[in-house]
Amino acid sequence: MLAKQKAQSEGGFPITDWALEDRPREKMVAKGVAALSNAELLAIIMRSGSRENNAVELARRILSDYGNNLGELGKATIAQLKTYRGMGETKAVSIVAALELGRRRNTGEIIEKKVITTSNDVFLLFHPMLSDLPHEEFWILFMNNSNRIIDMKRLSVGGVSGTQADVRLIMKMAIEHLATSVVLCHNHPSGNTTPSKGDIEITRKVKEGGALLDIALIDHVIVADNKYYSFADEGLNN
Repeated sequence: MLAKQKAQSEGGFPITDWALEDRPREKMVAKGVAALSNAELLAIIMRSGSRENNAVELARRILSDYGNNLGELGKATIAQLKTYRGMGETKAVSIVAALELGRRRNTGEIIEKKVITTSNDVFLLFHPMLSDLPHEEFWILFMNNSNRIIDMKRLSVGGVSGTQADVRLIMKMAIEHLATSVVLCHNHPSGNTTPSKGDIEITRKVKEGGALLDIALIDHVIVADNKYYSFADEGLNN
C-alpha cells in the first residue's frame, strides 16, 4: 500500500490502475485512433514506462522536451531517446521506426500525383522526408516531357552543414532514366533557406550540363523546417 502511494505521489500511477476506457490501447479499440493524444499514441509504441512514470507520463515528458512537436521529435536519434530513464534501446528504436514510417507514408501519398507544376509541389513531396533530418541529403526528381515523375533518387548524404553533388553522376542518372528534365532538392537542417555559394554553383553546373544533353533543370528547392527556397521562383536558374 505504501509503495503504491509513493508511486502515485511521484507521478508513477500505473496504467493498469486506470479505468479500462482510459487505457491507451483499450481506448483506441473502443473509440478509434483519432481519440488518442500524441502522448497516448507514443505510449502504445513504448508499451511501458519507468518506475517513476508510466508510459503516458514518460511520453508527455519526451514530447514536452521537443516542444510537443512531432517534427522535432523526428529529429531525435536513438542515442538521444535512450537518455530518458525507462527508455531502453528497443523503445527508442520503435519510436524512430514509427516516425520514419510516417514520413514514408506521407511521401507515398503525395507522389501519387506524379506531376510537378510548381515549386510547392516539390516542397510538399520532399518536406515529409527532409524537414526533420539532422543532416543534409541531396535528392533528384527525374521527369518526362509532361513533368510527370519517372523516379526519385537520393544522390548523397552529408553532415550538418553540407553534402556533395556530382554533376556527372546527376547527368548519368538522368540519361539512364530517359528523363527530359530534373528537379534538385536538398535540405538545410539549420532552418535557414538561404542558398550557399555551393548551392548556387551546383545549380548553375547542372543547368549548363543538362543544356548540352537536352535535359532541362526545372528547379532546385531547398527545404528548411516548414519553409523552402526555390531557385526557379527567384529566377536564379535562368
